[in-house]
Amino acid sequence: MYVSDRLKNMAESATIKMAQLARELKSQGHEVISLSLGEPDFDTPNHIKEAANKALQDGYTKYTPVPGLVELQEAIVTKFKRDNNLDFNKNQIVVSNGAKQSLANLSLSLLNEGDEVVIFAPYWVSYKEIIGLSGAKPIFVDATIENDFKIKPEQLEAAITDKTRLVLFSSPCNPTGMVYTKEDFAPLVEVLERYPQLLIAADEIYEYINFIEGGHFSIANFDSIKERCIIINGFSKGFSMTGWRLGYMAAPTWVANACAKMQGQFTSGANSFGQKAACAALLGDMTPTNEMNQVFRKRRDLVIKLLKEIDGFKVNFPEGAFYVFPNISALYGKSIDGKVINNSSDFCEYILYKAHVAIVGGGAFGADDCVRIAYSASEEQLEEAIRRIKVAVEALV
Repeated sequence: MYVSDRLKNMAESATIKMAQLARELKSQGHEVISLSLGEPDFDTPNHIKEAANKALQDGYTKYTPVPGLVELQEAIVTKFKRDNNLDFNKNQIVVSNGAKQSLANLSLSLLNEGDEVVIFAPYWVSYKEIIGLSGAKPIFVDATIENDFKIKPEQLEAAITDKTRLVLFSSPCNPTGMVYTKEDFAPLVEVLERYPQLLIAADEIYEYINFIEGGHFSIANFDSIKERCIIINGFSKGFSMTGWRLGYMAAPTWVANACAKMQGQFTSGANSFGQKAACAALLGDMTPTNEMNQVFRKRRDLVIKLLKEIDGFKVNFPEGAFYVFPNISALYGKSIDGKVINNSSDFCEYILYKAHVAIVGGGAFGADDCVRIAYSASEEQLEEAIRRIKVAVEALV
């Protein structure tokens, strides 16, 4: 028996692996607090679920067009105009089985062996593996906690070569919670203007979990590059619809057509009644989404306050998503019972089995000096989890 070389070369998702380890420990009777998965702990709003139920009763149970129901494509167009002041038409929209598939469609449709993709780091764990599957090479541009995990224009310029095909980043960012503002983007756009052959892919799935005054700003709002921008988004985070598996992209028409062709051979269209519910999400009452955003902001403030009380943790101030990404490298070299903490994976394993708290090592995100903590849990759970982490850290010598 054997598996393909591409599978052998693909890393397992670190976030999924840690969640699995936490479930196994919990099944053994331990009280585990999992802060590992990027999943809101809220239920999908009722009006969205009701729309899905109605669609089922109305018989929306058949295949849909590969790029999505026209009704949903038009709702996404409306959303872009309403929320982002961006003009698209329905032929530029492709609905997929989650934003992850949108990224895979993009990679497999546009990239060839030997192409390069510039990725802002720290980055979401799947970027590297999805790009690698296409045969292209990811080129990482590293940002540090001292600069709030935002790259500088000279770093972007240095990373671009004649092989660069695509620039990829997320804002709000998974794993750091960093958010690029219009002012942050401006010097980066000046660099991108000098390379008209490059496409720019912005992962904006955390758009609605954004604590900056004025809200989300898309890089596609810069007129000089908007015709080269591809926006990846979805319903998992802002509408707490992770299990619905619905994402979408907005792109130049030729890119959308290529991605629809690719998707047509892999999965065809996304589920029918879920797409009807997605229309209700985009065009219906946004109160639940706004309330969720406020809860996450309050939790962010609580978590930062508590983490700053742990010696060895360096914490910045994330402005979006629901993650903090503290630097814990000051703890490297410390040990307990003869076991030395050498890296973020060692630390997360120690915290899981000592404190029964699941967090994710930053190595999987391209920043091994850090760990990702998702505050998608109740305040009570967060307070208890960080108390346990603090006790475990104090036990290191």
